[in-house]
Amino acid sequence: MENNTSLQQQLLEAGVHFGHLKKKWNPKMLPYIFAEKKGIHIIDLNKTVEGLQEAAAALKAIARSGKKIMFVATKKQAKEIVQESAKRVNMPFVTERWLGGMLTNFNTVRKSVKKMQSIEKMLGDGSAENLNKKERLTLTREKEKMEKVLGGIANISRVPSALFMVDIGHEHIALAEAKRLNISTFGMVDTNSDPNKVDFAIPANDDATKSIAIIVNYITAAIAEGLEERQSNKDEDESNEADETAEQKAARFEKEQEAGEDRRRGGGGRGPGGPGAGGAPKRRVAGPGAGGRRPAGGGGGAR
Repeated sequence: MENNTSLQQQLLEAGVHFGHLKKKWNPKMLPYIFAEKKGIHIIDLNKTVEGLQEAAAALKAIARSGKKIMFVATKKQAKEIVQESAKRVNMPFVTERWLGGMLTNFNTVRKSVKKMQSIEKMLGDGSAENLNKKERLTLTREKEKMEKVLGGIANISRVPSALFMVDIGHEHIALAEAKRLNISTFGMVDTNSDPNKVDFAIPANDDATKSIAIIVNYITAAIAEGLEERQSNKDEDESNEADETAEQKAARFEKEQEAGEDRRRGGGGRGPGGPGAGGAPKRRVAGPGAGGRRPAGGGGGAR
């Protein structure tokens, strides 16, 4: 409870509770509004804490499972905060411009990313030195332009599992694409937005830099925790695997030893009883027969 109180205090100090003017409100935000003051709606911070903790827990679980979460914030006051946070947890981000079809037409966007990477490679390994100055300059400009828009998604090979948006109204194209692909959606929702449009709504002021920073940092910390847990679980599994392998080796060695002893015992038994016994009767059969014939001849002579 103390944690909630201190978190609430921090949210209050960051101005998370300031909504939009009453005339701009979305009636669906009614459950999240605490009061109205001087024509401005005040967000209920109890609801913000609830929404924030639910969203953080869900994002932590997604990160722990090894899936990607895309951060989306193309608003001027949110760009830098979101970009830094996404880089901190190695997650994809879009902070310049949302390209239509970035999710629904992902393969085409990947082709553009590959083109950007091949230009980077050309400029980096010196193969662009064969080009004239104008062509090199054109390539450099093209790379910079593409990097600005696609740089944040250069390292993902598949569509992310979740989308975190700072202003769901401002990022409506991204939200629509995510919905179409059944991607989990998380977002900061101000009093002028519809909270039902996202799976996890965090009622908060999505215009003030301080408010954006506190929410994004809280979410990022949860994702970082999820990634740490994933890593420690992986290390634990690897050590268990190593232990099991040692045990398995010991068991295999023991079995081999037992099998060797059985073979030695079995081989000893077969030697006298098997081939020896098999050979002896044959010789015995041949012996008496031959012996019978020999005495017969000898007997005739004696008689």
